[in-house]
Amino acid sequence: MTGERIDRPSPNHGPRPDGARAELLILHYTGMPTAAHALSRLCDPAAQVSAHYTVDEDGTVYAHVPEDRRAWHAGVSRWRGLGDVNGRSIGVEIVNPGHEFGYRPFPAAQMAAVAALCREIVARHGIAAADVLGHSDVAPARKEDPGELFDWPGLAAQGIGLWPTPSQADDGPWTDGEIPALLGRYGYDPAEPRALLAFQRHFHPERLDGTPDGETVRRLRALLRMTGR
Repeated sequence: MTGERIDRPSPNHGPRPDGARAELLILHYTGMPTAAHALSRLCDPAAQVSAHYTVDEDGTVYAHVPEDRRAWHAGVSRWRGLGDVNGRSIGVEIVNPGHEFGYRPFPAAQMAAVAALCREIVARHGIAAADVLGHSDVAPARKEDPGELFDWPGLAAQGIGLWPTPSQADDGPWTDGEIPALLGRYGYDPAEPRALLAFQRHFHPERLDGTPDGETVRRLRALLRMTGR
């Protein structure tokens, strides 16, 4: 049944660090051949990985880890200058074979379920729109998910995450040298060479070469203006 929610507990979790709260929402694709493969791995104690939820292609949502616990989904990652993204995030896996096994668009039923789930999570934890992120945003050296086919604009239109709306205020000259600082202001690791590619994968998927151009800079400036960062 589309939209059904099923408990599928994972043993792979631990306590959040003292004083930590869920301030980030990290979206992933499963990157495995089938949903069954992904669910098995996320619930396998030997795998040492998990997420709070998985959303199947028909919209079924599997609940793995309580939101007050630290799931093991982000690995080595950083956002806004801080590590231990697992300790301060909710992780949602979205069933898709990914770039390795046949990356494809995300079905409408799946995206509707993702939107409904994310809306609840954001409301429960007061997560800022700019802190609804992809795995590639927080781990650009290692990850590509949920990838350039993910409907970030559609989620933003429903109040989940941000989508840049450049204006004349975002025009003007720029240099390659200022890009790392702009990325760092938004939250990316400015020392990571693939940070700009991760930004493009999320916010400018028409250009996936990791080099700056005028539209990439306009969208980055627009996000900084929209968030006041």
